[in-house]
Amino acid sequence: MWIIKTQEVAEHERALLFRNDNFVRILGAGRHRFASFGPWLRVRFEKYDLTNPVFVHRLADFLVKAHSESIGNDLERVETGEHEVGLVRIDGRLHGLLAPATRKLFWKSGHDLEVDRVNLAEGFEVGGDAASLIRQIELVDARGLSEAILSGEVREGQVGLLVVDGEIDRVLEPGPYAFWKFNRSLRVMLVAMQLQTVDVAGQEILTKDKVSLRLNLTSSFRVRDPIAAHTATVDYAEFLYRELQLGLREAVGTRTLDQILAEKEALNEAMEARVRGRVQAFGLELESIGVKDIILPGEMKTILNQVVEAEKAAQANLIRRREETAATRSLHNTARLLEQSPVLMRLKELETLEKVTERVGSLTVLGGLEGVLDGLVRIREPRG
Repeated sequence: MWIIKTQEVAEHERALLFRNDNFVRILGAGRHRFASFGPWLRVRFEKYDLTNPVFVHRLADFLVKAHSESIGNDLERVETGEHEVGLVRIDGRLHGLLAPATRKLFWKSGHDLEVDRVNLAEGFEVGGDAASLIRQIELVDARGLSEAILSGEVREGQVGLLVVDGEIDRVLEPGPYAFWKFNRSLRVMLVAMQLQTVDVAGQEILTKDKVSLRLNLTSSFRVRDPIAAHTATVDYAEFLYRELQLGLREAVGTRTLDQILAEKEALNEAMEARVRGRVQAFGLELESIGVKDIILPGEMKTILNQVVEAEKAAQANLIRRREETAATRSLHNTARLLEQSPVLMRLKELETLEKVTERVGSLTVLGGLEGVLDGLVRIREPRG
């Protein structure tokens, strides 16, 4: 029994005609009528809306191989090579990305199709207006952007190390960057180039004379060669910390307590000389180094306080003896001058009288001024 089937295809549609599950052709806009005879001649249609320009079908690859001529009037095939990326633009706007070695079919009717090809063999950096391209891709397919492009920004005071397939490829200066991720593994390591600090705290160390000290050390450094710093060490900050720790132990262990307390600057210089040469080979530059704190055990503090107290007491006693000696010497010199000069002796007597009368309310003088002087000041004549 024959059955007539009718299929309406609108202007913005296309339909795939199948007979007995075998592809026949693509139907354009209009009314299409086909005869079907019972279960032996089956006709079916699959309709597509041209407002979606991408043709997706489970038999797409088969149709390209077996029916390329019959579908060529309606579908356009776009393919990319193994080292190509395709930027598909439809009606002047970016529609999507084609990864390397990818094939897609697009409806020709009603759309202006353009494909910009990027040759990854010539370089994998996103050229041109990369920022504009990234924004367009993000609007079209945010997930596809993360899979296709590695992008970011290196801030001022930093550099970036671009690692391609496990090896450092180049140094990225401050600014934005974008790279195609296809066919390779990419990542960027950011390295701070500003002045950095490392503190070594609470180090228990024995001096040369077996005194246990606790010391705190601080240092500042810069990364001068970021490639050397990352390839020669697993963690350059941890490496510097260990070198400072060893340098501090070596410097303290070869000095006595008195040398450490008296020559703290020499201790810093010895550590700097050792550590600076070691870290330069690993891309680091030591800017400064210094011991912040030297902490003594409790009993050693008591002993040192006693020593300091005894030293200060001895110094005070010495000063006191010197002053007494100087005063005695001055008195002796004055006595010799008075003995040799009667006039000076007389002046000294008058000075003494003035001091005495200042504290006396009333005074009765008998025998004149000489009587007063004879009564108050009696100087024994030297024996012959």
